[in-house]
Amino acid sequence: MNAETEIHLLIVDDDARIRELLRKFLVRNGFWVSAARDAAHARKLLAGLEFDLIVLDVMMPEEDGISFTRALRREISTPILLLTARGETTDRIEGLEAGADDYLPKPFEPKELLLRINAILRRLPHARDEARLPKVLHLGPVRYDIGRGELWQGEERVRLTATEAQLMRIFSACPGEAVSRTTLVEELGRDGGQAQERAIDVQITRLRRKIEEDPKQPRYLQTVRGAGYMLAPD
Repeated sequence: MNAETEIHLLIVDDDARIRELLRKFLVRNGFWVSAARDAAHARKLLAGLEFDLIVLDVMMPEEDGISFTRALRREISTPILLLTARGETTDRIEGLEAGADDYLPKPFEPKELLLRINAILRRLPHARDEARLPKVLHLGPVRYDIGRGELWQGEERVRLTATEAQLMRIFSACPGEAVSRTTLVEELGRDGGQAQERAIDVQITRLRRKIEEDPKQPRYLQTVRGAGYMLAPD
């Protein structure tokens, strides 16, 4: 998913340094970010603002993250990603049973946090996104079923490789918007670098053969100069 400024995240962590590092990193990656120092502070923000996802530290004074997650789940369904220094299996299970959507042990690479956030946002589309996006994208004689992640030509299903299927999921989440090569590399869980960006170009070429009438003059999976690639359905 290509992060947009309309995606609003809430960071809840009692460590001011970590809070600010995460805020700056996520803002650089295109998110709108608010931060809270503890559960009580978070409640005040939640009372007046809507958030798309909450990144919540478990080890906090007063009310810990797992207890706070349980309390939130009685009121809202906003996705929750727990951060904690405790990596034990029992702790992970406790967090998920409390209603968290994912669990990331500390220490972690900021890039992994970004990937986890984007994965949650893809898995749990918001009502406003569901209302805005069609269930099926039409690409000339080809159609892509977003919910099932399937590409069809007439009554025949077009076979996609795992990478091609993932690319279609990424592009279908933001039709008409350019997605950079760097973002595609990150979304696919690859290491960065020019070699991986060139590998993305190869995958795009292969995908075009399955959705374009003339892959050399693409109509539906377009190259946007200086910005990356864009899916442009009918």
